[in-house]
Amino acid sequence: MTATPEPSATLFSGGTIWSAGAPDAEALLVVDGLVAAIGAEAVAAHPVVVAAEAGSEDGIDIERVDLADGFLAPSFGDGHAHPLFGGLENAGPRIRGLGSIDAIVAEVRRFADANPVAAADGAPVDPANPDGWIVGASYDGSLAPGGLFDARWLDAAVPDRPVVLRAWDYHTVWCNSRALELAGIDTETPEPAIGEIPRRDDGSPLGVLREWGAVDLVMAVCPPLSEEVRLRALADAVAYFRENGVTWVQDAWVDPADARTYVEASRRGLLGVRFNLAFYADPRHFASQFGGFLAVRAEIEALGDDRLTAHTVKFFADGVIENETGALLQPYCSGAHDHGMQVWDADQLAEAVRIVDEAGFQVHIHAIGDAAVRMALDALEAAARENGPRGARDGDAAGASGSVGPASERRHVIAHAQLVDDADLDRFRALGVTANMQPLWAQLDALMTELTIPRLGELRAERQYRMRTLIDGGGHLSFGSDWPCSSGDPREGLAVAVSRQTDDGVPAEGWTPHELLTGDEALTAYTAAVAHQAFADLTAAPWGRIEVGARADLVWLDVDPRSAGAAGIRASRIRASYLDGVAWRG
Repeated sequence: MTATPEPSATLFSGGTIWSAGAPDAEALLVVDGLVAAIGAEAVAAHPVVVAAEAGSEDGIDIERVDLADGFLAPSFGDGHAHPLFGGLENAGPRIRGLGSIDAIVAEVRRFADANPVAAADGAPVDPANPDGWIVGASYDGSLAPGGLFDARWLDAAVPDRPVVLRAWDYHTVWCNSRALELAGIDTETPEPAIGEIPRRDDGSPLGVLREWGAVDLVMAVCPPLSEEVRLRALADAVAYFRENGVTWVQDAWVDPADARTYVEASRRGLLGVRFNLAFYADPRHFASQFGGFLAVRAEIEALGDDRLTAHTVKFFADGVIENETGALLQPYCSGAHDHGMQVWDADQLAEAVRIVDEAGFQVHIHAIGDAAVRMALDALEAAARENGPRGARDGDAAGASGSVGPASERRHVIAHAQLVDDADLDRFRALGVTANMQPLWAQLDALMTELTIPRLGELRAERQYRMRTLIDGGGHLSFGSDWPCSSGDPREGLAVAVSRQTDDGVPAEGWTPHELLTGDEALTAYTAAVAHQAFADLTAAPWGRIEVGARADLVWLDVDPRSAGAAGIRASRIRASYLDGVAWRG
C-alpha cells in the first residue's frame, strides 16, 4: 500500500485563529511545515495559493481545512511532566483513579493472576524478573488517613511476590511485606537521608516509603525494565500528549537509562513530540553525576534531532505538602514534621546550581513550600552573581535548529511554586525566573481538603498557586501538568485556571477567586510562555506563537475556550494536533 504524501501547503479557514498577543485571524496558510501567511493574505494574496488556483503544475499540493467554527491555536506545551513514568503505568496494574483501597488491592490481585511468575512448565515467564515483581502507579494517597497505607493490605492479595505501588505524587510508594523483605527494610533499618520510613508502634515498617532516600531502598533491588518495554511506554506517552494537543514536553526527571531510551527513540524516528530532557541531580551523587550530564548533552546535540534536546538539570528542593515533606517557613499545623524536609542543604544547593549554570544548563528546581522556593531563588540569584552574564558556549550557534538552549541567556525555572512568601514574589521578575505551575492543582478537591489544608491551615492555604499575583507583578508564568501525577490534558488545567472550581463547579465563585486568570492568560501560559521557557523564540523556526516563519505546531479545538466556560472547556474536543504542519488525529 502506497502512503499518501502529506500536502506541502495547508489553508485553514472557517474558524477563529488565536495566538498570544495577536488579534484573532480568520485564515492561516502553512507551507512546508511553517506559517506562511495569516488572515486575508493567507486567503487572497499568497502566491502559492494563487499558483495552485491557476492550475500550476509545480507539484504543490494544497489541503483546505474547514475549521467548522472551531478554534486554532499554537499547540500546547507542557513545561513539567514525566513521560516515561506516565507511559509505564500501562505496564502494571491499572490502579489510577480507583476510589477505594479494596479496589486497588483487587486490581493488584487480578494483575498477579493474569501475569504469573512461571509458565506451565515451571520456567520463569520473565528471566529478568524471577521474583515476579509487580510495579504500578498511581494510587490516590488520600484514601488512607494521613496517606499511611499498610503492607498487610497488599499481602492479602499477593503474599509471595514483591509489590511496589507509586502514589499519585511519585514521592511515595506503598509496598507489600515481600518487597520490604527483599529490600532489607525491617525494624533495625535506620531512617535514610532524604527519606522516611513510617513505622508501627513496634518499630516495624508500615509499608509506606516517603521520598527518594527511602524509595530508593526498594527500587534498588527491583529489576529494571527492558528497553523495548521502555520504548513502548514512550510511544504511549507520545500518543497521549498528541491526543491532548501537546507537542512540546519538558521531561522533568531523567536518569541515564531514560536518556538512552530517548536517544534510541530518536534513532528509530519515534519522537512524535518535541522533548527537552532534565537530568536529575541527586545531592548524594552529584559530584559523580555531573560529567555524565555533559556527555549525554553532547551526544544528543550530535544527533541533530530538532525534536530532542537536553539542556536542563533538575533539582528537588523539597518534597510535597501532602506527606509533610514540603519545606515551610512556618511549621505544619500538625507539628509532626515541624518545617518539613529540605532535600539539599542550602549551601550545597547553591554550589551545585552555580556549577550547572556555569556549564550553560538551564536550572529546573522543584520547590513546593515557601522555604524551598526561597532557597531556590537564593541559589539562582547567587549563581547569576558569581557566574556573571550568560554567553554562548563554544560551538553553539544561535538560531541553529535544536542547538539553542540557555546558552545566550538565563531562563531558569522553579516548578510548582505552590506556596510563595510575599517577600519572594517580586524576585521571580527581578531574576527572570519562570514559575511553572500546575493549574489543575488549584482547586478544592479531596487532595486539597483532606491532606493539604489541614496541614497548612486556612490562612496559609489561601496563599497557594498565586498565578494572578505573579502575572500582575511582571513575573513569567508557564503551565505544566506533572503528568502522570495529575492529568496531562491541558483542557482540564485551563478549566481550573479560569474558574478555580472542581468538576462539580465548587465553589460557585471559585476558590481564591482573586487568583483567577482570563482565558487569554491561561492559553498564553500553555503556549507562548512554555515556548519562552523552552527558548523556542531563539531558534530559526520558533514555535508557541502563530506568526510568519514559525513552525506550524498547532491544536484545533471545536470551541473557543475563552468563551466556553469551565464546563465547556472540559467538554471540548480536540479535532487534530499538528507538528510541523502534519496532522495527528485521534
